[in-house]
Amino acid sequence: MDKFFSYTSSAPQRNEDAGITLLSGPPCCGKTSLLFQFAVNRAAESGRGAVFICNKGRLESNPPFLSQGVDPSTTLLQRIQIKYIEDGDEIRKYFAAFHLLDNFPAAVIVDDFGDFFSERSCQQRYGTSRARDVAMIRALALCHNAIAHANAKLGTLGSCNLLLSDVQQGDTPRSLFIYKRWINSIYTIQADGTGSYILKTIGSSESETKKARKAKYSVALQYLVLEEMST
Repeated sequence: MDKFFSYTSSAPQRNEDAGITLLSGPPCCGKTSLLFQFAVNRAAESGRGAVFICNKGRLESNPPFLSQGVDPSTTLLQRIQIKYIEDGDEIRKYFAAFHLLDNFPAAVIVDDFGDFFSERSCQQRYGTSRARDVAMIRALALCHNAIAHANAKLGTLGSCNLLLSDVQQGDTPRSLFIYKRWINSIYTIQADGTGSYILKTIGSSESETKKARKAKYSVALQYLVLEEMST
């Protein structure tokens, strides 16, 4: 959870969540800011790059904010590659060719993953009543295989994380039954009624064996502000 906010890391380290992580929350809760701060932290601690996959229009209309006090160098920002895509087909193509990369990034982040799979386009492609579910499952399977391959190749040299975000319905992510098959760790965001938000883990293979942690944060004055961290 520390990696969603500004923190100090004395040396590069292998990430405990070397797999797929989901960040889910309501609209306008700062998800993109949390994702971008995660990318900055992974690039800083690993000395490698990070890939931030998103929709161009959405990123330009709602740019991410970094934690207050963070002044990343030009070199660090240059390690974060912004990749604009339009639909789920482009996600599949990217991860289908992931094993061909000469150097694997420290993290791949996909903002608003579920929104790239529209009902209409999925119906045109698969023609079934659950076309969107099929499309997401196939994409997640490719993602899982790509990240597993990267981590096997990296070995003790480091790790490659995949972080996805999606919009939440009620207290749980959309398509939770699909995500739980492929996701290592799931984080949810809820408003606390005072203008701040609570980031916490929900049941997964890792969080069930650890004390659940919570972070209270806000997004104000163009900064991502961590207010407190607790267990």
